[in-house]
Amino acid sequence: MALIVGLLKETFPEERRVALTPKVFDVLKKIGAEVWVEFGSGVDAGFPDAAYAAKGAHLATADEVRKNAAVFVHVRVPLPDGLNGKTSIGFCDPLSNPDLAAKFALAGATLFSMEMIPRISRAQSMDALSSMASIAGYKAVILAASTLPRLFPMMTTAAGTIPPARVLVIGAGVAGLQAIATARRLGAVVSGFDVRSAVREQIESLGAKFVNINLGGAKAEGEGGYAKALDEEALRLQRQQMATFMSEQDVVITTAAIPGKRAPILITKEMVQAMAPGSVIIDLAAERGGNCELTKAGETVIDHGVTILGPTNLPATVPYHASQMYARNIVTFLKHLVNKEGNLNIDTTDEITRESLITQNGEVVNPKIQALLGVNV
Repeated sequence: MALIVGLLKETFPEERRVALTPKVFDVLKKIGAEVWVEFGSGVDAGFPDAAYAAKGAHLATADEVRKNAAVFVHVRVPLPDGLNGKTSIGFCDPLSNPDLAAKFALAGATLFSMEMIPRISRAQSMDALSSMASIAGYKAVILAASTLPRLFPMMTTAAGTIPPARVLVIGAGVAGLQAIATARRLGAVVSGFDVRSAVREQIESLGAKFVNINLGGAKAEGEGGYAKALDEEALRLQRQQMATFMSEQDVVITTAAIPGKRAPILITKEMVQAMAPGSVIIDLAAERGGNCELTKAGETVIDHGVTILGPTNLPATVPYHASQMYARNIVTFLKHLVNKEGNLNIDTTDEITRESLITQNGEVVNPKIQALLGVNV
């Protein structure tokens, strides 16, 4: 019997992406899967029902999809209502929202988290966090360029020469590096900073200047290559040295986030007030509390003439390509879970499967989430 994969409409507010696009159906067919799609699932992302039907999807109501499918793919995993005993794969932010995992366990549903896929070489094609971060970095620069009352590139005109905008990107992960590359393509003079000195070469390879700050010997790289939280003394040193440099910038884009924790405050209100009126801050950590003390998630704040944007879910503002990228990631992951007979095979001896598996057989099985819930490991 063929594995039936279900695609339901996203229910998260303002989520316009879709977990499967018609283009990935060929891969699903190769692993012997059938796909049931709720009517209208891809419309907001630019994929009409007819495009799914042309690829062989079974278009149906939400209740019919829930009844027939065994595995569901989501962008944002919803509550497990109607998914009892079934498998869900998607973004579920288990490190910040472990209660959702508890609800899946209670429903006897299996849950896989796309955020928890390990950053190892053979899992690169499944790394949805990086895919979406690259979009966020790109879109952050576009937002900055449209908000800044200056031009980004240097221009020689009949009225004289206009100097280029100066852009500082704080955090050189995937989002930060994409922001640096995009700002450079738009003609800005770009600087980049990261607490991990190892990324200096990556910043400079994109044509940006690396901002060298002394953190007093604090170690800044954690598990999986992510930045880790600095202690208060290291944060104080960072803010102190960054303040002068920031006052000379037209745009500052912050991307610093620690998985499962509140984003560190890197920019104080005093640092904002030292910037020139008309300057712009784009805080990509807004959903985690923000890197700027004045950030408000989903809002625009103006303080002393400086505009601070706290965008949330930027990939959903580019749903067509974001969905294409995410769909490739999630289908590659699903392919990893399916055996040669076309059945779901949850092999916990495999690192990718083990690390991303959150609930199974009525229990929370991921040790990190067990610890957050206070479950005895």
